[in-house]
Amino acid sequence: MTAVWAALGGETSALDRLRLRGDGPLASVFPVNDLAATAIGAAALAVAELVGSTGGEAPIVAVDRRLAAMWFASSLRPIGWRPAGAWDALAGDYRTRDGWIRLHTNAPHHRAAALRVLGDHSDKDGLRHAISRETAGALEAAIVAAGGCAAEMRSVAAWASHPQGRAVGVEPLVRFELTDAAGSHRWQPRADRPLAGIKVLDLTRVLAGPVATRFLAGYGAEVLRIDAPDWDEPAVVPEITIGKRCARLDLHDAADRARFERLLSEADILVHGLRADALARLGYDDEARARIAPGLIDVALDAYGWSGPWAKRRGFDSLVQMSAGIADAGMQWARAEAPFPLPVQALDHATGYLMAAAAIRALEQRTTRGRACSARLSLARIAKLLTDHAGVADAGRALDETEADLAADLEETAWGPARRLRAPAEIAGAPMAWDCPASPLGSVEPGWR
Repeated sequence: MTAVWAALGGETSALDRLRLRGDGPLASVFPVNDLAATAIGAAALAVAELVGSTGGEAPIVAVDRRLAAMWFASSLRPIGWRPAGAWDALAGDYRTRDGWIRLHTNAPHHRAAALRVLGDHSDKDGLRHAISRETAGALEAAIVAAGGCAAEMRSVAAWASHPQGRAVGVEPLVRFELTDAAGSHRWQPRADRPLAGIKVLDLTRVLAGPVATRFLAGYGAEVLRIDAPDWDEPAVVPEITIGKRCARLDLHDAADRARFERLLSEADILVHGLRADALARLGYDDEARARIAPGLIDVALDAYGWSGPWAKRRGFDSLVQMSAGIADAGMQWARAEAPFPLPVQALDHATGYLMAAAAIRALEQRTTRGRACSARLSLARIAKLLTDHAGVADAGRALDETEADLAADLEETAWGPARRLRAPAEIAGAPMAWDCPASPLGSVEPGWR
């Protein structure tokens, strides 16, 4: 916790106000329960420090390690309905001539790219046969070149010596850049609802970025999520849109670009998780965003890091686990015959909470010192945080879920009623709560309340 909090620019003395309690239920080759508690604890502590920054005393923060780990899996408990399946039929791990490769085919264009390389297969049996004749490295390169998403399984040592692994290895956990904030920013946090009055423009996709903005919404921020007209992620939308309003804009359309720029000019925080050059290719690079929204807090996520040859590579949690040695280490630890990933998408969730923490720390800088801030994080750097703790396995203490684990209120989502887990963190005087239930992407017109 000390290293993570220091990476966020926090004073060590603040850790005296953090209480971690209970045991985590997840069994893993790496200390994933500790990662969950640390990431959520850091985000909650950032909120508490923000409250205390106006002259009062920062409140105490308590994190339930068991609930933190459970939130890393799913917080939603549907009643009488089910979310869509998490994976496309062709997604998964495949044995190659010389090892293993993982295909990520959930997005239609990523699936199409993989099939352009491997042939038109409608099921996994045909795909297995085709992949078994290929070498993992060559196939990974071909699918990525075709616009798809794939990752060869590497060991921790192989990743550490890989050019991208070496680049990520020297990146900070959180890269902050400070500038003088322009414009008028007279906002002050409320003790009971610390982020009330803050506008967050959310340009993120599964899963880290939406976790970040869900946390910000939980403490009162107004979150407006913007998606392209054709984008959907049905498996996780009910999980991560609670507290948010979701709209669509086509940033290739002149009228929609004008609407986007108006929204951006009024935002306090922009959170984006597209590839490193995606906004620049649309005409919204760092300089353009700063010009449109002086004093904007800009928080961004990348899969494979912000430097090195793979800085602009498409990636997801499960792929980074393969690349960075996590799935290989898990296979050895579990004595399994196939890649053995973490029990949850911990890279996504941990990065998401640290993105939220970075946004809140930046907000404190702007509020108290008049400094604007950008923050950059990556899944690959969080993977290194885990693999640096090789040999610290989590035995886990799996316990049956009980009624006491659930929040009392019923959430009337757009798909049907549901319960949520209780909040994993408690900030004295400032409960985590959301102002609206989960809703589909594109369910409102793009605009602030």
